[in-house]
Amino acid sequence: MRSDAAGNAGVSPTGSAWAPLRHRLFAAMWSAQFVSNVGSWMQTVAAQWLMLTLTSSAVYVTLVQTAASLPIVLFAVLAGTIGDLVDRRRFLLITEAIMLVAAAALGMLAIAGLVTPWVLLALVFAVGTGQALTSPTWQTLQPELVAPVERPQAISLGAVNQNLARAVGPAIGGLLLAATSAGTVFLANAATFLAVLAVIWWWRSTRPPNALPREHVGEAVRAGGRYVAASPVLRAILLRAGLFTLFASSVWALLPLTAHSRLHLGSGGYGLLLGCVGVGALGGAAVLPRLRARLKPGAQLTVGSAGLAGVALIQALVHVTAVVAVALAVGGLAWIVALSTLNSLYQLSLPQWVKARGMSFYLVVFQGGSAVGSVAFGLTAQHIGLSPALVVAAAGLVLGPLAGLRYRFQTIPPEEFRPAGDWPAPSLAADGPPGGPVMVSVEYRALPEREDDLLAALQDARFSRRRTGASSWRAWQDSGEPSRVLEQFVVASWDEHLLQHARVTDRDQHRYDAIRAMTDPAHPATVTHWLTPVRRAGSSGSPPAA
Repeated sequence: MRSDAAGNAGVSPTGSAWAPLRHRLFAAMWSAQFVSNVGSWMQTVAAQWLMLTLTSSAVYVTLVQTAASLPIVLFAVLAGTIGDLVDRRRFLLITEAIMLVAAAALGMLAIAGLVTPWVLLALVFAVGTGQALTSPTWQTLQPELVAPVERPQAISLGAVNQNLARAVGPAIGGLLLAATSAGTVFLANAATFLAVLAVIWWWRSTRPPNALPREHVGEAVRAGGRYVAASPVLRAILLRAGLFTLFASSVWALLPLTAHSRLHLGSGGYGLLLGCVGVGALGGAAVLPRLRARLKPGAQLTVGSAGLAGVALIQALVHVTAVVAVALAVGGLAWIVALSTLNSLYQLSLPQWVKARGMSFYLVVFQGGSAVGSVAFGLTAQHIGLSPALVVAAAGLVLGPLAGLRYRFQTIPPEEFRPAGDWPAPSLAADGPPGGPVMVSVEYRALPEREDDLLAALQDARFSRRRTGASSWRAWQDSGEPSRVLEQFVVASWDEHLLQHARVTDRDQHRYDAIRAMTDPAHPATVTHWLTPVRRAGSSGSPPAA
């Protein structure tokens, strides 16, 4: 169950990056994921090489990576939302079964000689669909299996898992492909999903029951989107992740063409080249704690981008297999440095209630950039040549980190995402929850000479209101009495407003406390909930006559 977006968050105060493996359930899931990741890399080698035997088109070869990545763009947000709402164990069992069936179908059709380029792309897309449905929940589930202090290492071990599989999976896949056939490799990948299914069947979720109203899927999707859109921290990470993957994807998407047409290697040689990437990535995981101690996240991403730019240039200009292999090992190190920076910053900047659906937006950007970049550089290589396309990619990787001048990374302490927990439910005079939107107004009286400070603080706090559920927000100031300020925001329903109270974190609460400190104690803030009027039976709905 491959996920290139796995990250590395560094070493916690416990000191050991391997500490989470002491937990039996985490170790079992990690091991099953490794088996499945090995199978996924075997499938990648077989699918790309099979496509080369079916057609020599650079576009078709790069479309294999696009077909594997595109489902994330199409389905990850819905999948992340479902993962936040339903029983995760049952959901993962279904999605893993989808991947098993698709991989087995691909294997049987390949053995029967019935695979065409479009059939291959369709079934790779089907396996990718299962991955898209699984990834948001799986990536956020594993850190929950360990103690809070060990969660950064748990995220880190996702990257180690993926890249350890990258070190051995392509080599195994290439050798098995050379000894048997692509169909056999596809069936072997299908068998690896059985390991994941067995562990999920054994696991029992410990998620506490939710006493709040259950979210509808559509509104839950919108809530996740609002949270990401209203978070400058997450938006900066997404922008820079998209720029990085757009150009970095060319290194991997065009590697089969480099191996086949420039280095004149067979499938086994291609698998060994991918293995070099995995070895380098493991080395990157080993040096990350020291690198992280010396460099800020922005500098880490710059190092990763520059390293991959060098790999792209070597692929473009050097036709010596040994040199390319060494460069790919360096590329693996650069890859893990960049990915660990992006993924750990993003995942650790999400509160628990929006973990899976928030992570899905990262996966959409990450895999979407990979899908778009792969096909774009495939077309570029076909029209201007392989070497010029790789030079263009190297230039993009060098220039991409300049976005950090405008969009800087921010690190938020994990404790600030704890639920505030002391927000009482608002009172409701009606017998049941009303239908329609709810408008909340909060009237403040600023302390003398603090009107501008209060308005500025409210402007900053609008992000908190929107992240927790507000679909619109506005502040007003009394023209005749400037110290009187009114805040208004709208939520979709009464149930959504109850959920909004539960979503307030300590970080949000600190903002609200700072606002209250700027108000006159003699005039406490007044909160009013405005409901959508209910049309009475027999009412015409017409305005009164003049």
